[in-house]
Amino acid sequence: MVTFDARDAGTSQAVWRSDPRLDSLGDLHLDRFDRVVVVSAHPDDETLGAGGLIAECALRSIEVSVIVVTDGCASHPESPTFDRETLARWREAEVREAVAILAPHAPVRTLAFEDGNLDASVPATRDAVALAVGTGSGDAVLLVAPWRGDGHHDHEIVGRIAAEVASSSGCSLAEYPIWMWHWANPNDPTVPWNDLASLHLSPLSLEAKTTAVAAHRSQVEPLSEQPDDEAVLRSDFLEHFTRSAEIFVVSSPVAHREPPLTTLPAAYFEKTYDLHADPWGFTDRWYEERKRALTVASLPRPRYGYGLEIGCSIGVLTQELAARCDRLLAVDISEAAIARARERLVETPNVELQVQDVGKDFPPGSFDLVVLSEVGYYFSPERLDAVLHDIEGSLTPEGTLVACHWRYPVGDYLQSGDGVHGRIAANRSWHRISKHEEKDFVLEVFTLDGRSVAEETGLR
Repeated sequence: MVTFDARDAGTSQAVWRSDPRLDSLGDLHLDRFDRVVVVSAHPDDETLGAGGLIAECALRSIEVSVIVVTDGCASHPESPTFDRETLARWREAEVREAVAILAPHAPVRTLAFEDGNLDASVPATRDAVALAVGTGSGDAVLLVAPWRGDGHHDHEIVGRIAAEVASSSGCSLAEYPIWMWHWANPNDPTVPWNDLASLHLSPLSLEAKTTAVAAHRSQVEPLSEQPDDEAVLRSDFLEHFTRSAEIFVVSSPVAHREPPLTTLPAAYFEKTYDLHADPWGFTDRWYEERKRALTVASLPRPRYGYGLEIGCSIGVLTQELAARCDRLLAVDISEAAIARARERLVETPNVELQVQDVGKDFPPGSFDLVVLSEVGYYFSPERLDAVLHDIEGSLTPEGTLVACHWRYPVGDYLQSGDGVHGRIAANRSWHRISKHEEKDFVLEVFTLDGRSVAEETGLR
């Protein structure tokens, strides 16, 4: 087995990032699984190696549970201020706090076997993992555990147990390296490049992981200023776990080439609204207030009979559009967003609010106005094309399409704002009658008949 000292400086994150193979790994797709079981050898392994995965499960409404095998009492064996029992209790509290940050409803089972003496508890550990996975679970369950080749004895034991359970139950297995990033380098022959898969983390999941790592205070901060109470995890080592993707070893075809997402799922937005009442600052940012004013001012007609707003969020723009429409249908994929929009628009009777995923079920009717504001990049290019086709079919001959989108790249969006507008403009049925472009956003107005305001009102 590899030997290393966690107190020494290891291979830097910059060295690993410089290897182009990290950016060309196959994808680990979670959406094929109904249930995920994460096993860690010590309290903090689950957060470092699979914290983003746990958060992604919560975000996507995938059932996830965590098993922590040892009590972690051996992290500071010579500490002059904390005995092993006290440290074990502290670390259990930390792991429960961390998992609650990642996935608030995920159950955590701590087996509390003595850290450093795991060989004596292999049968009991195997039974606990097998019970969590279930018999005959098949491909619907993903078991996640430390990588057997990580160079740490406890990680090897827990990883080997997980592999045995996966083989007997038929579930899928993904193993997370932790110390490999420290003692190995990209050209080390022990790095299993051919078996590595990457899980992209949304900004929300990465933020949750960062907060959860900090919750393991006994490991990332000194216990005291006394000798032998130093932080166990060096700051340069922790940089390996700030990536926007987590890397797993998947020796079987877990999910390298699943079809990509065509629409960000409803759970993504529900999680967003759980964390923030107004996630994008519609009510208090001048940027948003000004953009709304420009959007409403760009409408080429003073009044519309029946309008459709796709992705209405909490109803701030909806309120202003309602003043220009006899009737307005405002839809959003998020139940939480629609609930808040109802509160805002309780005295706006000409607005109908509806929970709807227009990528799967476009609302029926003929609309004089369709507003697609800050939502097009949540669709894949192919799904957006289908939505645009539905918009075209639903618009009256004199109807208006307004599109407005943020122009900067966002990691979890399925395309860019400029890409959205490029696909609209590529459809020869649409005629652009106005365009407002800034560094931050682009706002365009399209019609089917191509008439300008002057032409429509008889000035020209």
